[in-house]
Amino acid sequence: MIRVKEVTVIGADGEQLGTFPTHEALAMAQENDLDLVEVAPHANPPVCRIMDYGKFKYKQSKRAHEAKKNQRVIHVKEVKFRPNTDQHDFNFKIKHAQRFLEAGDKAKIIIFFKGREIVHRDHGQKLLERVAQTLEDVADIEQSSKQEGRTLTMIMVPKKKKEVPVKKEDAAES
Repeated sequence: MIRVKEVTVIGADGEQLGTFPTHEALAMAQENDLDLVEVAPHANPPVCRIMDYGKFKYKQSKRAHEAKKNQRVIHVKEVKFRPNTDQHDFNFKIKHAQRFLEAGDKAKIIIFFKGREIVHRDHGQKLLERVAQTLEDVADIEQSSKQEGRTLTMIMVPKKKKEVPVKKEDAAES
C-alpha cells in the first residue's frame, strides 16, 4: 500500500512517465491490468514502477533457483593426527586427505596433543610441514598452522586446475 501523495512513475517498458498523484498512478496501472510497485521508497518523491508483480516475483524465484542449482557446496573434512603418528598411519591418513581434496572439498588437518605431549609442539609443527609437503601437488595451504588449546590445525584447499586454451585450428576442425 503506497501512502504518499505524489510518486514518480516508470512505465511498463522502462520509460519515465513523470510525477503524478498516487491515485492517478494507480489508475494508470489498473488501465493496463498491471500493478503499481514502489521500487525506491526513500527517494523524494518515491519511485514506483508499473509492472506485473506476480510475473516479477516468479522470474525472481526462477533466477534464485538457477543460481542455487549452479553453486557448489564445499565441505571441510577433518583428518586427525597425533604428534607421534607412525609412518603407515600417516600414509593411510594422507590418502584420505588427498581423496577429500581431489573431490573438491577442503581438508582440515588436526594434530591433537594428549597429556604432556603439548610440551613438544615442535613435533606437531614438523608433522604439519610433512603433511603440507606431501600434499603440495594437489593442495594449497589456506590457513597455516594455528594453535587452539590442545590442537594444532591447518586448512588446505584443492589447487585450481589450469584450463588449457583451445587452439583456433583445433576448434575449426571440429
